[in-house]
Amino acid sequence: MVARLEAAGALVPGLVREALLALPREVLMPQAYVRRSALDERPPRWDLLDWSEAGDREELLAVLYGGESVLIQHDGEPLLDRPRGARSDGAITSMSTVMSLTSSLLEELDLHPGQRVLDIGTGAAVTAAVACHICGPTAVVTLDRDRNIATAAQARLKALGYRPAVVSRYGQDGWAKGAPYDRIFVSFALPRVPEALVSQLAPGGRLLVHITTASPSWPALAVVSRHPEGRIVSQLRAVEFAHRAGHGRKQLFLSRQLRERTETRHADGAEVRPFRSSAVPPPEEARGFWLALDALHPGLVRHRGVGDLAIGAPDCGSWMVAHPDRTGTWEVTASGPRDIWAEIHETALRWRAAGEPESYRLDLEPDGEQRVSAGHGPGALTWRLPAPDTETEEAAR
Repeated sequence: MVARLEAAGALVPGLVREALLALPREVLMPQAYVRRSALDERPPRWDLLDWSEAGDREELLAVLYGGESVLIQHDGEPLLDRPRGARSDGAITSMSTVMSLTSSLLEELDLHPGQRVLDIGTGAAVTAAVACHICGPTAVVTLDRDRNIATAAQARLKALGYRPAVVSRYGQDGWAKGAPYDRIFVSFALPRVPEALVSQLAPGGRLLVHITTASPSWPALAVVSRHPEGRIVSQLRAVEFAHRAGHGRKQLFLSRQLRERTETRHADGAEVRPFRSSAVPPPEEARGFWLALDALHPGLVRHRGVGDLAIGAPDCGSWMVAHPDRTGTWEVTASGPRDIWAEIHETALRWRAAGEPESYRLDLEPDGEQRVSAGHGPGALTWRLPAPDTETEEAAR
């Protein structure tokens, strides 16, 4: 697993690599679910594999060290002393993140011995274990809103010789009792940077948290640093992959019907508008552009199951599919009340005028406003992150 991460550029020689090589994942995740049903099959079905069962070990090893997400909890169940076997219906409520994402973020966190670390979203405790290995067995505080997750993590980390403070509470509030922290890591995506976490950051400290809208298609990573004299500097960087949205956050997804419409270019009786355009959209690799599109024209989701550029708006049923012909002209098919093609090109003009940024300045104002910007003067590209949603946050608590 470590060799594959190195080959992919998600891991380099150093402390994180050494910690991952030393970490027996079967101790942190002695049980894991594997899905036995197709993606759209209802009800969904899983099997819980168990390390103590010799017949499960080969498949469980492949799951634990394959590098993909590891499913560890079904319907909020206790993780300790649960029977192996089949589960049906319900949902997976906790998982260990894809290792390429975890390892690259741990590298960026820049952990060193003696640092105080706040790990938010304990899950399978992989991040907490790596931080304990590098920074010290008692140098970490890890938070999870699910008491069952926290209880299992504490027992399994103890089995590895680590003694972090494991706390069951709402993560966005942090843990002021243990502050300040040299490093803060959030393992779920949020719509804005939590002010409480910024206040708990030590001089010279760093905070990493993924920022997403309701759409999962174009995420960003907020990197917040507190300079030794106390000044806060932060940036928002467009990224390809991010953590899943935090508990209780609304997420947009393309329904099977909307996916089929983009694939067949038919709309079951609704108007379909085919046309040609000489305008060229930025490529998928121009992540700073797509991040701006998501912020300035919210509610869009990319369908990555087709080769063409296909985007839908689930709330109103609009969709658009486009691909270039041999002359460089784009053939576009669209349907619904939104003109997604026009939204793309209006944003592209602003993004190019701002210098085609891939990362943006993130200003965290004293009044709580969080403003994203790139460029200067008339060509500046700016937007604001949403204000705190008190009702949603209280429900998550």
